[in-house]
Amino acid sequence: MLRLLFWIALIAAAVWLWRKFKAPVAPTQSPREQDAAPMVRCAHCGVHLPRDRALSLRQQWYCSQAHLEQGPGSSDR
Repeated sequence: MLRLLFWIALIAAAVWLWRKFKAPVAPTQSPREQDAAPMVRCAHCGVHLPRDRALSLRQQWYCSQAHLEQGPGSSDR
């Protein structure tokens, strides 16, 4: 029984080492971060959204037409 446990532990350690050294080296910056769209903050409600989906007026960004029409929100944020 002791020999069986020894071989199971040895095989498990070998598999663990093989997986550890076989794993590819991670790049410094993932492709997801490179493709991420720039985010802007809605001047009315403060929600963040991609710049290509936001509406702009006088260098301020808005998340919807209704917030664009209402203008900037309160400054207590």
